[in-house]
Amino acid sequence: MFESFYGRLSTLDSQCKDNPLAGRRLGLEKESLRYDEDGVISQSDHPRALGAAMTHPFITTDYGEALMELVTPAFENSSETLTFLRDLHTYVYQQIGTENLWATSMPCVLAGEDSVRIAEFGSSNLGRMKTIYRRGLGHRYGKTMQVISGVHYNYSYPEHFWKRLQGMRGNQEPLQDFINTQYMGQVRNLQRYGWLLLYLFGASPAVCKSFVGDAPTKLQPLDIVTLFEPNGTSLRMGDIGYRNKKDESASARADYNSVEKYVASLRAAINKPQPEYADIGAGMDDPWQQLNSNLLQIENEYYSTTRPKQITQGLEKPSTALARRGIAYVELRSLDVNPYAADGIDESTVLFVECFMLFCLLLDSPAISADERSLIDSNFLAVAHNGRDVDQQLHFADGSSQSVMAAAKALVVACSSVADTLDCSESKGKYKRAVESQMVCVDDPEMTLSGRILSDMRANDESFFEFAERLSVTHREAHLARTLDPARKQEWDDLAAESLKKVAAMDAESQVPFEQFIADYMASE
Repeated sequence: MFESFYGRLSTLDSQCKDNPLAGRRLGLEKESLRYDEDGVISQSDHPRALGAAMTHPFITTDYGEALMELVTPAFENSSETLTFLRDLHTYVYQQIGTENLWATSMPCVLAGEDSVRIAEFGSSNLGRMKTIYRRGLGHRYGKTMQVISGVHYNYSYPEHFWKRLQGMRGNQEPLQDFINTQYMGQVRNLQRYGWLLLYLFGASPAVCKSFVGDAPTKLQPLDIVTLFEPNGTSLRMGDIGYRNKKDESASARADYNSVEKYVASLRAAINKPQPEYADIGAGMDDPWQQLNSNLLQIENEYYSTTRPKQITQGLEKPSTALARRGIAYVELRSLDVNPYAADGIDESTVLFVECFMLFCLLLDSPAISADERSLIDSNFLAVAHNGRDVDQQLHFADGSSQSVMAAAKALVVACSSVADTLDCSESKGKYKRAVESQMVCVDDPEMTLSGRILSDMRANDESFFEFAERLSVTHREAHLARTLDPARKQEWDDLAAESLKKVAAMDAESQVPFEQFIADYMASE
């Protein structure tokens, strides 16, 4: 099984003395909800002491004003990435007073849609665009769904690695074309086999009833205020999580079979009128309840577990950046926030995912057909809702079926071989230990994060809220007990002040009419 992968890995192994993977880079984005002393989602402004969410490079907001997003630069050493993320958390805790950061992906207590305050970015055209886009998301999918948190894993390989891999393949095309093809193959395999990350690292098997409200649900009651799935792993990635409701339509599907097809499919979706959305905002005082009534307002609206990415310049669309300069890195978006980790993710997870990423890159990756796309989606939902059931079956494009346990074991064994290669280059054994820790979870589903969470809730007779709040308080205390390097604190104080000046200047400068700004943005290619 996975013959193409083992052959290519063996060739890399033979050259490990000069470390062909040196220079790979990892960046993390971690979302957290601010909540108040009553355990309710915060209604306060993004703290001014943290700067302006619009212009700060490391501390921003996602959908909601209370949904904080901490962004690290991409470092060559994953320990540097984790240290930076840890320091960001410490800095934030020092600035938010009596508020706290919620420790889980699924939200704290919500009082319906009205309790979710959309993020605000100022009065500039770009700031208005960001806020109106979020307003449109609320109308289309509901606000509560938008305040689910996650961890995004941004990863890239160095140019010398691509040149070596291209030589191994005997490929003669321009290097960026080769890189695009390989990254898109990795993206397809991350989708094919990404259910493994839900099984191992899914950390949302339960949720407060307040999240669902009065809507009908198939979730079971764990207690009077908690709903759960007995064998669930990641409700965040399941039916109640963030999903494009129009996914069933082929026109709403991103095509991952090449960069060109991916770009074309996204552009088609943001230019396709959607009659269902035409009346959003009708009769309201502010006509700008969404950016447009198309299938997607902008490309970011299309949710995917994995995205090929290029750094945008100015107001460049993501698809335009990809079309012009190709893929620079891959963003993996399926990781839940780990409630046991003070920063939402730990080193063992980071190292295992790195092994898994290289496995998905080296393995053959045929095009995804419409039939396989349906199988990929059904496998994700099966693992999200029932992944710890030893009888749960997965179905694959070749017509085969396997239990989650059997399929997971084959993948973790392959990742163990990757760990040997990475440890050969760096001689620390840390990758092997990270993979071995996950093999324990394959052998015993109750050792997975989701299994541990439900066991802890039962052992402590806790609701989901009580469990999450207990860990949230523990993490806050741990961070406030840390001492932040004075130079780093001063640097971030200066960044916060600078970001406030930048957004004030943007708000004050002369603007073209907003209608023209949006028309120009939508027309840009």
